Amino acid sequence: MDKLIITIAPTGNVPTKELNPTTPVTPAEIVADLKACEAMGAAIAHIHVRDEEQRPTCDRSIFAEVLDIMKKENVSLIRQVSTGARGGGNTAQWRSQMLDLNVEMASLSTGSSNFPNGVNANPPELIEHLINKMTAHNVKPEIEAFDVAMIDNATYLMKKGVLKAPLHFNLVMNVPGSIAGTPKNLMHMIESLPQGSTFSVMGVGRAQVQMLALSIAMGGHVRTGLEDVLVMPDKTPASNRLLMQQVVNIAKALGREIATPDEARQILGLI
Repeated sequence: MDKLIITIAPTGNVPTKELNPTTPVTPAEIVADLKACEAMGAAIAHIHVRDEEQRPTCDRSIFAEVLDIMKKENVSLIRQVSTGARGGGNTAQWRSQMLDLNVEMASLSTGSSNFPNGVNANPPELIEHLINKMTAHNVKPEIEAFDVAMIDNATYLMKKGVLKAPLHFNLVMNVPGSIAGTPKNLMHMIESLPQGSTFSVMGVGRAQVQMLALSIAMGGHVRTGLEDVLVMPDKTPASNRLLMQQVVNIAKALGREIATPDEARQILGLI
């Protein structure tokens, strides 16, 4: 097995200070959590940003501020930005505006799905626009697969020559409206991946511990953070540090070594 790559997703679009007081929303707060999680074993920073009113946004200048603080604070995590549909606008230009900021990876949903309160809309022309801009700026897509159809479409785009192999997936388990976080579903998702792909697994809410433990045991990688989970298994409020420690404990129990950011870059073909 490769060493375990841990992605930390500290903010996302849904968490607020009201839902969980530890949620980082300003650039300085986000980077402080990223730095702490890197020290605990994180290798990838999955970055969302908020505007001055703490609303999700794709604003290039705010992403640039986060990346600048990361550089000043010597945070060496892989820089992965979100191009998701809930970032304050849904045009291809709006969602891709930060891809020229010397980032290494970016999220890419290869299909549409439902969220609890809306549609995760990713029409074909938007998907290809995002891929083409990522390619132009040497940004590796992380394919966010909310169901098996998104894996199939990514495979189609790879065969078409739009996506370049080897592909890297994040299997998004247990979002309400998308595929449920069960062992059977996770096995099916993994078995559907094109040969040679790498993959990470995330589990929303109560599904996280089981989904991440299965991925770690099977040689996959994992994602954690307040974007995915707001409370710990004992119902106490989560924090990015507590969620990181939970993953580190699972990896230790299963005998899986944890990758540094540079080791993760090697595994993912970034260097």
